Formats: sequence, C-alpha cells, structure tokens
Amino acid sequence: MKINQFYISLLSLFLTLSSCKKNYANAQQTGNDSSVETEKPNSDYQPAFKGQTRIKAVRTNAPYSIDVLNKELGKPWGIINLPDGKFLITDKRGYMNVVSKDGKQISKIDGFPKVDSKGQGGMLDVALDPDFKTNSVIYFSFSEPFGKGNLTSVAKGKLSEDLKTISEVKVIFRAEPSYDGDKHYGSRLVFDKDKNLFVSTGERSDKETRVYAQKTDNYLGKIIKITKDGLPSPGNPFIGKQGYKPEIYAYGVRNPQGLALDPDGNLWDVEMGPRGGDEINLIQPGKKLWLGRCNVWYRIFWS
Repeated sequence: MKINQFYISLLSLFLTLSSCKKNYANAQQTGNDSSVETEKPNSDYQPAFKGQTRIKAVRTNAPYSIDVLNKELGKPWGIINLPDGKFLITDKRGYMNVVSKDGKQISKIDGFPKVDSKGQGGMLDVALDPDFKTNSVIYFSFSEPFGKGNLTSVAKGKLSEDLKTISEVKVIFRAEPSYDGDKHYGSRLVFDKDKNLFVSTGERSDKETRVYAQKTDNYLGKIIKITKDGLPSPGNPFIGKQGYKPEIYAYGVRNPQGLALDPDGNLWDVEMGPRGGDEINLIQPGKKLWLGRCNVWYRIFWS
C-alpha cells in the first residue's frame, strides 16, 4: 500500500484510533449544534470573523474503514512509506522501525544520534530524500541534547541496503536557542516540488520562550524552509532582511505537529492548542501568526 504524502497524517490518526476506542466512540456522539470547544478561551484574542475559533460541531457520513496492522509499535511518532510499500516509523525513544506492508514484521534501525526523550521529546518525524531511490538518504527531526538544554534538530543519513543501520549522519539544522524544557518541539518535515525542505518548530511551551515565536532572530515557533544541505531556501521571504533569520518562511506558530502540502502546492500546518483549541492553518510566506491567531486562517474539522 503506497500512501500519498498529503494523507499520511490520516494513517497516523487511524493507528492512534485503534488504541483509543473509547475516546473515538465518544467523539462520534458529537452531532449537535454546540461548539466542539466547551471551556472558556484562555486568551483575550478576538477572532477575525464569527465562527473562526468556536466552530459548531458537524457530523459527516463519509464511509471509511480501519485496519489495525500492528499493536506493538511502542511509542510511534512519525510514519512514511518506503518505495516498496514498507512503513518507516519513528519511535520517540530514539530510533526507527521498518514495518512490513502487512504489519507483521518489525525490524529496528540502529545508528541514530542520542535524543532527549523526556516529556514530548525524542525521535520525531522522518522524510525521504526526493532522490531516495538513488541515494537512500532520509531526513529526520529529533530533540537533541544541546548546550544547556535541548532543541529541535534536523539531520540526514544514509540507510543501508538491508534497512538495519543508518550511516553518514549529519545535523543540518538546529532550532536555536536551546532550552532546558520538555515540550513543544513541533517538528514535521515536508519536501516541496523543488526539493526544498519545510520544517516546523514549536515555541517550547513555557512563558519565557513563548515570546520567541513573535521574534525573528531565532528559530522557535517558526516554519522553516531549507535546502537538502540545511541552507536557506532560495526565495525565502526574509533573505537579506536585517533582524530576520534567512531560513524563516513564516513565524508566530505555537506547536505545529502536522505539516502537509496539498495537490495545489499550498502549505498547511496543524497546531496543538490548549483546551481543545487545535488549529489547521494555511501558511503563507512571510506571514506572521499570533500563537493561535493567523492573518489568513482556515479551520477544518472531521468527525
């Protein structure tokens, strides 16, 4: 089974639902006109338009099925398909697994750098090099022990032919400054049609780091766009602008744990919000988001 990149998050959702049947059943009972968010907002930000932040519940009738392929994955975080249909799945404890198409066989990949797996940290997302079929290179994000704390890092390495080890590992990007915390690493990876890499980073949750998301001299709370070697992507909106890191594509995000390009090339992120305030945002180059309030903001819900 080969899965389109745009829908890979749906597969992750299905795998999660297979182990959360009780919560899933409760969610399906939501079909009235009440808001899906029942508690008071935790900020004084005003929505840009009615229904932007307190959308009414909607029940759909779209048919779907769930096939449980494996129940022994440990702590999976990121998932993609290899060209032959096998699954490459990260485990936040610091490694990756290769899982057969039928889900019955699991093999561990060794050779990854050390991760800080406490809290929300660990081995996070994974993406295939656009030229994977010829170079066997993968890219991965992880919470790296660095400086006096840790940070979101992106590295690349070459998979062995037997898919058991990774070599030539090199960190190509670090979302500095480092911070001694254990939350909000963000960390999704998506390649565009020009073989440039989008990276999402979180603002690290704590009050002292939240302000960094609105500042442009750092990499916290950002959507980053870099080349395969970690350099600023040509055409980035802030290249050459004083006070801006050239790798920044958009800024002001909270904890973007989903990232995808749609068939038309539009970039979307999914941000984990407090009190059920999750968001789907349309990301545009050079735009500033307000930690849950975006200049151009769309919200989509599936039930």
